[in-house]
Amino acid sequence: MNTINKKTLIIASAALVTGVVLGWALFGNSSNREEPDHNHDSLTAVETIWTCAMHPQIRKNEPGNCPICGMKLIPLESVGTIDPSAVSMTPAAMQLADVRTLVVGQGEGARAIRLTGKVQADERRMFTQSSHLGGRIETLTVNFTGEFVSRGQVIANVYSPELVTAQEELFEAKKISTSQPELFQAAKEKLKNWKLTEKQIDDLLATGKTLEQFPVLANVSGFVTQRMVNLGDYIKLGQPIFKIADLSKVWILFDVYEADMSWIKKGDKIVYTIQSLPGKSFTGTIRYLDPTIDPKTRVAKARIEVDNRGQILKPEMFASGTLESISDVKSQSIAIPKSAVMWTGKRSVVYVKNMTEYGVTFKMREVTLGAASEKAYTIESGLLPGEEIAINGTFSIDAAAQLAGKPSMMSAGSPDEAANKPSSSSMESEFEIDKVMRPLFDAYFSLKDALANDDLVTAKTDGNRFSSALDNIPMNIFQGSGHDLWMKQSAILKTHSTPIENLGSLEEVRSHFMSISTAMIKIGDAFNPVSKSVYVQHCPMADSNKGADWLSLEKEILNPYFGASMLRCGETIRTLD
Repeated sequence: MNTINKKTLIIASAALVTGVVLGWALFGNSSNREEPDHNHDSLTAVETIWTCAMHPQIRKNEPGNCPICGMKLIPLESVGTIDPSAVSMTPAAMQLADVRTLVVGQGEGARAIRLTGKVQADERRMFTQSSHLGGRIETLTVNFTGEFVSRGQVIANVYSPELVTAQEELFEAKKISTSQPELFQAAKEKLKNWKLTEKQIDDLLATGKTLEQFPVLANVSGFVTQRMVNLGDYIKLGQPIFKIADLSKVWILFDVYEADMSWIKKGDKIVYTIQSLPGKSFTGTIRYLDPTIDPKTRVAKARIEVDNRGQILKPEMFASGTLESISDVKSQSIAIPKSAVMWTGKRSVVYVKNMTEYGVTFKMREVTLGAASEKAYTIESGLLPGEEIAINGTFSIDAAAQLAGKPSMMSAGSPDEAANKPSSSSMESEFEIDKVMRPLFDAYFSLKDALANDDLVTAKTDGNRFSSALDNIPMNIFQGSGHDLWMKQSAILKTHSTPIENLGSLEEVRSHFMSISTAMIKIGDAFNPVSKSVYVQHCPMADSNKGADWLSLEKEILNPYFGASMLRCGETIRTLD
């Protein structure tokens, strides 16, 4: 038994030694060979981390949308650049961020301006018809407003005791006309002073009979716009009895807002339509531009003069016009799309593209804006012809700069001053939100006043101005809970302000204004963007007796939901200080 165990042990030991020898022969010299270079760092560099520009805490391994706000995720910068103030982007990142660029050049800053207005009578062709003599009105041949009268037409007959006496003096003077012709001539001139014609005087002398009633003749041709006397009234010499307007030529007065003043000048052509004449368009030339702005409506009037001998146009008709204008600020200037400009409320910046040995880089540059059109700004300074700028995806570029610690629109001061400063963690602490939101609230209060005045045309214009002001508010001024509130309320504002321009009644505008006011009150509570007291006012009868609120700069109640029918209905319920 012991012999067998010894043999087994010897065989196992021999097998173990043989395995060790074979292993060394096959793998023992592997330590002298060069191992493959596994560069784990290079693999890590290829992997891209995606984040949200508004919510940097989001980190994902693949592109997509932010789970908080829905914005497209952007790649974190992984390639270094020589210029510490520039941000680099790979072609793939630019494509995913939808970054598009444009080479700027000189050109005329053109703009299509939409104007609204009304047909009005030409003030130079409006007349007051006065009585040529005093007495009692015995007959009126013009009995209603709007009646047309012709020059020389009899419009009234007046009994005048003074005129009866003057006729008797004429008859007596005729008897001694041979010996005293001067007295006879003086008697005739006295009658002429009462607007009697030479023929009427000759007829009196021929008949020798005294007339008790004398006609009042129209001085001009036109339409009676106001009747100021009635049958049997006693009138004095020179007293107005009718107002007459010659409508063979009329004016169309268009409203011009302050923001459009630099684009409009005398001599500009306007293509316009009249609401009551569908399918027809007309062309006119601005003959006069108000030198002052109305302090209540904040508009000036641009006037065109129209030949209206066919009486097609009638006073108070609504007109809509379009003016293709070239800014007179500079005859040749740089014009860039509005999408290229990032407006911070304190300064305006663009991103200039450069090609370096490391690839494409973008560097922020501050610019001075000139006149604005619907889609473009003219540039006063900051850009040169031939430079290439980002016109789309600028917010994604700025977000990438923020996340990389580079100068961005969030940085205080100039781009150069901000190059060595850390990016801010709170936009609301760096921006004066009242300045950014002031145009929005100004447009809101103007819209409220227009509804209180039952002025549909102005309300539609203010609704369009409100929508434009909303578009110009940079979304990145809000952070944290303020950002979430703004995203929600601005969406409501956009939904209800965009249609106002095309609405056809005050009731429709007021319905949208109700939702706009609710959102504006929440924004006012959250950000307090107005420097003075704003009153929250309430009408219990609005919205079918459910009640509705609005904001006002005045404590006096001017109800926008009912206008003149219930102008004072409502109360001030609280104040935003």
